[in-house]
Amino acid sequence: MAFKLTKEPSIETKIRCMRQRVRWQHPQLIERGIDQTRLVIDESGADDEAFSFLVVGDSGTGRHRRSSPQRQVAKQLLAHADSARFMLHTGDVVYLVGSRDQYQSNFIKPYREWLVGGDDYRHLPYDRMVFKQPILPVPGNHDYYDLPTLIGLLSGITGPLRFALRSYLDLDVSWRGSHRGDAYARAFLDYLKAVPQDALGQHLDTHYTSTVDDPVGGRRALTYRPGEFTRLPNRYYTFRYGGIDFFALDSNTFNQPLPVIHDRASRQELQQQCRQLEAEKADLMRQVGVEAITPDDEDPQEYLTEKIESIDEQLNDIAKQLDSARIATVDAEQLDWIRDRLMASWQNPAVRGRIVFFHHPPYVTEATKWPQGQTLAVRHHLRQVLNAVAAEVGDMAQGRPLVDLVLNGHAHCFDYLTTGDTGHGDAHMAWVVCGGSGYSLRRQREEGPELPETIDGTPRTVAKSHLYLGRSGKGSHLRRPYSGLRVEVSGGSPPKLTLTPLVAEKFDGHWKGFEMESFEV
Repeated sequence: MAFKLTKEPSIETKIRCMRQRVRWQHPQLIERGIDQTRLVIDESGADDEAFSFLVVGDSGTGRHRRSSPQRQVAKQLLAHADSARFMLHTGDVVYLVGSRDQYQSNFIKPYREWLVGGDDYRHLPYDRMVFKQPILPVPGNHDYYDLPTLIGLLSGITGPLRFALRSYLDLDVSWRGSHRGDAYARAFLDYLKAVPQDALGQHLDTHYTSTVDDPVGGRRALTYRPGEFTRLPNRYYTFRYGGIDFFALDSNTFNQPLPVIHDRASRQELQQQCRQLEAEKADLMRQVGVEAITPDDEDPQEYLTEKIESIDEQLNDIAKQLDSARIATVDAEQLDWIRDRLMASWQNPAVRGRIVFFHHPPYVTEATKWPQGQTLAVRHHLRQVLNAVAAEVGDMAQGRPLVDLVLNGHAHCFDYLTTGDTGHGDAHMAWVVCGGSGYSLRRQREEGPELPETIDGTPRTVAKSHLYLGRSGKGSHLRRPYSGLRVEVSGGSPPKLTLTPLVAEKFDGHWKGFEMESFEV
């Protein structure tokens, strides 16, 4: 049996638990006409057509003892904090298993300038955070992870490896998991489950006061008040800012690989890949034990633990593919929601554009993520949604892409791609993976920046990467450009989006912060 640092709840469990935490469709919510998937940011500039916002993703690590890449990126963002209206987070807020114990070091400390009371951040409870400037996240896979039973975790570990693993976990796990995403929900969502029944009505009448002009799901919405009440209504949600509709999705519930593995040879090939990865991982675990005894340099141990985590992700994806022989569970309710909301957005003359953000990228050129079953599954489901939207919108789009920009994380890099003629509703769209904001960076695929796909039996390029920032070089030439993103939205319709990568690069033991040249999408 392979040793695993993490375990993941089923899609059914994720959906059920998150519903319970927000009292999904509770009678008191229904009778008030509250849309549990919508928020309104209550600030004076929310109607300004020209504005900017920031993006980070895959940031939440406290593993680095001497210098924090996450904090280095945050410093680059701080230079734009006064002018940017809010910050989006593309998921994996806290590594390795979304533990509540890690929010202090892995989220509150590095982003303290965004928090009310951040000057005294050591005493801020993770479940009572209030943002001076909005930070609007989506959950990543690590925000749902848990630990195996502690006794099972330690039973086969002795000597140097026990010491090494304890050091590793103390930095990024603290021996406690997310409790099926509960820590994330308590940190960011309006956790209605904790509101006493006799106080629920007053709570709703206090915080769900905004009215909406296009009540697709209800007449009232949560009022997000920076500096006062900064909760999200649900794990997936929407808001409008400056005439742009933003849609936040939880891709953890529609990323199950499609049931395409039928023949015995294909399954045996996957099983062989699994055995090879497990052998490589076992060797790395032994090396971690040696490095823990002689920790002269942080970088070698950092590389080993990051490599182990990368292999775990690959093993997890293979396990999902092998399990996909059964009918895959899909969050149809959420997919129907984004389909209907995109249709309504196109039919609303007050809307100038649309931006969608979620964790798992449908398109990416990072070396381990681009061919994974989860990547292809998310691509498939999003295509189905956009195909339906395209059929409904018709000539109304006038040649514009159905979505102006898609933002993702999960792959530990910055990757700007565009799709070509895919034959689907996701054609000719801009995609940015912003997943290099603190955790281990990954290399680009050796095959190059073009992503192939077989369509009607013919291989063809469906997407191309135009800018990739990730691990490159080796030894003394190793470069690690961690990154965030600034997005400027112009006035007018259609809006012009100008993207500026904000980089904190570690090279030769030193940090250098800089802005890359801006580009339009």
